Amino acid sequence: MHEIREAILSGDRTQETYAGLALPESFEAVVVRKDEVDMFEGRASRDKDPRESLHVDEVALPELAPGEALVAVMASAVNYNTVWTSIFEPVSTFGFLERYGRTSEAAKRHDLPYHIVGSDLSGVVLRTGPGVHLWKPGQECVAHCLSVELEHHDGHNDTMLDPEQRIWGFETNFGGLAQLAIVKANQLMPKPEHLTWEEAACPGLVNSTAYRQLISKNGAAMKLGDRVLIWGASGGLGSYATQMALAGGATPVCVVSSPEKAEICRSMGAELVLDRREKDYKFWNDDYTEQNPKEWKRFGKDIRELTNGHDVDLVFEHPGRETFGASVYVTRKGGTITTCASTSGYMHEYDNRYLWMNLKRIVSSHFANYREAWEANSLIRRGLIQPTLSKTYAMTDVGQAAYDVHKNAHQGKVGVLCLAPEEGLGVSNPERRDQLIDKINRFRNV
Repeated sequence: MHEIREAILSGDRTQETYAGLALPESFEAVVVRKDEVDMFEGRASRDKDPRESLHVDEVALPELAPGEALVAVMASAVNYNTVWTSIFEPVSTFGFLERYGRTSEAAKRHDLPYHIVGSDLSGVVLRTGPGVHLWKPGQECVAHCLSVELEHHDGHNDTMLDPEQRIWGFETNFGGLAQLAIVKANQLMPKPEHLTWEEAACPGLVNSTAYRQLISKNGAAMKLGDRVLIWGASGGLGSYATQMALAGGATPVCVVSSPEKAEICRSMGAELVLDRREKDYKFWNDDYTEQNPKEWKRFGKDIRELTNGHDVDLVFEHPGRETFGASVYVTRKGGTITTCASTSGYMHEYDNRYLWMNLKRIVSSHFANYREAWEANSLIRRGLIQPTLSKTYAMTDVGQAAYDVHKNAHQGKVGVLCLAPEEGLGVSNPERRDQLIDKINRFRNV
């Protein structure tokens, strides 16, 4: 691994150099272990601690299958699916790996007693498997997390509809929180040249997810002038939705949970911000068995005070159970609620009268297809959307990084250094970076 790291740090990107590097028999990776899936039994979700379940282990290097690439990972990031994996909720991810392992000889590699987690990376291609033509050793890359077989006809209009669609590093093994990762070649995208390794690693999953959910015709299809309610507007997912709304000529109505988070939204250019903790909305009673429509109405009134009397056209929904009833209520007649993730719970409840009689739509959205991910990455490369990296951890401290995300003690995205020895490396277009530096650093150390 030392020779691989040194080659990358030297700046040499010739194909011959990387094709000639010897590959190690093993490498370090962040894993959960199959024999520990019951370790949190009896604990409430909030009390399950990723610092106990995430380990940095030495693991064997698997063989490459056709259509795959081996990437030296300079940096990665923590997403909420890493938290779910680490606390074994809503189910253990080893079930995903077992089912995947039964589908083919190549897939058997994924069914292991450990799961290498992580659904983001930035790095350099080391090897490609048979059938890969567009990517060569030595190319800098980032990766999106859609892993798909593309054998089934259902996947060829929208790959997210393929029955063999999986999220890499969550429903597959060999994820990005490691020194080396295996991806399908059609997960690879060019690294933004003006970003450091850790900055480039953090947008992939959330930026692509926000693009499909808000911009794509497969999601809300946001248009110029739309008023968009964005929950968690300064968070890992919402911060990208906020930027996209602003860049696309829409008006974001940002919902946050502190004055500091409100200020972050304003620094991005948003003017309409609601601090839900200050307002103390009580959408549910104390035991979460019944919702309070009076609070939906108070929430809607507060939104209309900000928007000069207008209800929102779109709601960017991802908290789920806690907020969904309110989201359906406050959407304008004929408007759209687009939903993913459900970080506060999957069992959504809402009053169907407000949906049915007002001709509103609920649109489900899950990650993005390759084209959508590529377009989202292009926005980053062009400097139209900025990474929202707030803090970076060493790989040995990934448990703390995931704990911070689990406890919502972070802003934007949390990065993790893998092969990169320190922050600030990897920039190959410093002139472009200088033009954008204030926006790039907007979330730093917040």
